[in-house]
Amino acid sequence: MQRILTITSFILLSVFQLHGIDRDSLYSSNGVFDKRIKSVQLYREGWNLSYPVLKLNGTDKLELHFDLLDDNNETYYYTFFHCDRNWQRSDIFTNEYLEGFPENPIEDFRPSFNTTVDYFHYKLLFPNDRVRLKRSGNYILYVYPADDQENPILTQRFIVTEDDSRIDIKMHRPLMTTADNAGQQIDFTVNISGLNIIDPARNIFSFILQNGRWDNAKKNLQPEISGGSQLIYNSLSDKNIFVAGNEFRYFDIRSIKYLSENLVSIDFIPPNYHFYLKPSESRRLKPYFYYQDFNGKYYIATSQGKEADIDADYVYVYFTLNSTNVPVSNKVYVTGSMNGWSAGSDNLMNFNKITRKFECTMLLKQGWYNYEYSLQDKAGAPLLSTEFEGSYYETENDYMVLVYYRGPGDRYDRLIATGSANTLNRLSY
Repeated sequence: MQRILTITSFILLSVFQLHGIDRDSLYSSNGVFDKRIKSVQLYREGWNLSYPVLKLNGTDKLELHFDLLDDNNETYYYTFFHCDRNWQRSDIFTNEYLEGFPENPIEDFRPSFNTTVDYFHYKLLFPNDRVRLKRSGNYILYVYPADDQENPILTQRFIVTEDDSRIDIKMHRPLMTTADNAGQQIDFTVNISGLNIIDPARNIFSFILQNGRWDNAKKNLQPEISGGSQLIYNSLSDKNIFVAGNEFRYFDIRSIKYLSENLVSIDFIPPNYHFYLKPSESRRLKPYFYYQDFNGKYYIATSQGKEADIDADYVYVYFTLNSTNVPVSNKVYVTGSMNGWSAGSDNLMNFNKITRKFECTMLLKQGWYNYEYSLQDKAGAPLLSTEFEGSYYETENDYMVLVYYRGPGDRYDRLIATGSANTLNRLSY
């Protein structure tokens, strides 16, 4: 029997506003706190697959996109919070990091057109003529209903960098560890010449992100060598070694008429479209195979309209994973940028005792998606994909190095430098 779900059942099972949210949780990760809010993306203007990074006093802007699945639009406001390197609120006042109006409405929103699921698409560009950012560092974009500032609908992280120093990055197979065939080591050198840095060994903190993720970031790294104008990070320990993972699984749901790769069938069961993916197998013991992916991201697009923001429809996507070796106490999730690399009820896979398979149904906007299967052995534990995806040092990944400085007497963490690199054709063996 086909698993038929309706929009109504999804909404009725959800709590629209999470009263009593732990306030600190709003600054620890990207979050969506209203189940009607879907397809949240934040990236550099005009570059859908980019990471949300701005240069201080630069000309670039960030774009926020999201949908409200409802027949009626609602008025939303936004503001910003400055955070320290560990995503806790900074000890500086709003007028010290914002110029202009601290709270502003999102005025760009439009209804969907000719879709089976009605929604309103919201878009925000910033900085803009109403508000600008005056300090480097970590920021939270905080979006909330006009009449309920204490209960946001979503929060999104982004960073503002001074980029006053150069970072040289080298990537290679790990040395002196057992992870040589499954990991990637990121060594880097920070050039701080010309900067007035006091005691860099104590006051500089470096982070490494893999594919833009904060959940598995290497945090607060200290240099192995600090002298003159260079800070050198080339540890023989595992503190700058990442699980390399595998190329991401993918599916294409741009068309409601034609089966793309990895799809078994498309059904229209009024009032919605249902897309069934080919059953997945574990790749843990299979040879590595390279193919181009989006490193876990997704791209909204549709073949039946001209403007994907409002023409793309919402459809049900059915995931199936053939695996019976998962301990009963563990949970399996479908993970990727589409759900913020998080473990939630929407992307939790349920074990079907009849078919002996894990199954999950997700409501997604048309487009091209990357994803993987992840295991969580207990609530709050890190999500681990190696059980189903394997890990291979050859895997193509993006890496970003962030360098923060907090001098004596400073009240916030400055982001003085960022650097990025991709392992494709740059990984040393």
